[in-house]
Amino acid sequence: MAPRILVVDDDSHICEVICFALEKAGMATVVARDGLQALDAFRQRPADLVVLDIGMPEMDGLEVCRQIRKSSEVPILFLSARDDEIDRILGLEIGGDDYVTKPFSPRELVARVNVILKRVRNGLKVAKSVEESLAWRALSLDPSTHEVRFNGSELSLTAIEFEILRTLIARPRQVFSRDQILDQAYGGAIHVSDRTIDSHIRNIRSKILRAGGENAIETVHGVGFRLGRCEASA
Repeated sequence: MAPRILVVDDDSHICEVICFALEKAGMATVVARDGLQALDAFRQRPADLVVLDIGMPEMDGLEVCRQIRKSSEVPILFLSARDDEIDRILGLEIGGDDYVTKPFSPRELVARVNVILKRVRNGLKVAKSVEESLAWRALSLDPSTHEVRFNGSELSLTAIEFEILRTLIARPRQVFSRDQILDQAYGGAIHVSDRTIDSHIRNIRSKILRAGGENAIETVHGVGFRLGRCEASA
């Protein structure tokens, strides 16, 4: 069955370009022209991935993402006319999986969508193979159920955050460069900036901190990242 993509943008021309490119690549598309339409469409029939513009009437893309994340971990790829670092970090920290700035190449957008969908499919294959759970001190990750817990409390991670943490916890004292993390989380097929990886790391740290964990991920300056002591706060 063709992947179903919900395309959300108030610009009809952009919707047409995106839908044409995605359908040419063998995907099915549904269009919403504002945030409220997007939520209605998603509630009626959840999509496999959401392409979501940030700047829209009625309800902006960031709020749409927040609402979707209350009930679903569906991959979300943000679009924005503003190449603004605040938008980029906020979009990723509330649960976005990737980010494309307008104007964009339809081929690049399709490539990014394919990489995200492939990662999700691979995750399902891992689950079917009942891969063993991974643990480091108070932190545990179960690929078969896609669950992450700190000190017994479940964490809600996006698909990319899950893959990044799985990379780190598989070898907890190894330092991984951003390129190595990129290769594991994104499949190495597309360009993602260092700031994007840093935003995902910052978001994982924040979620573990809210669950009562400290020193979750260490930055090794000039090299990359590794798991920290993952201590439960007093």
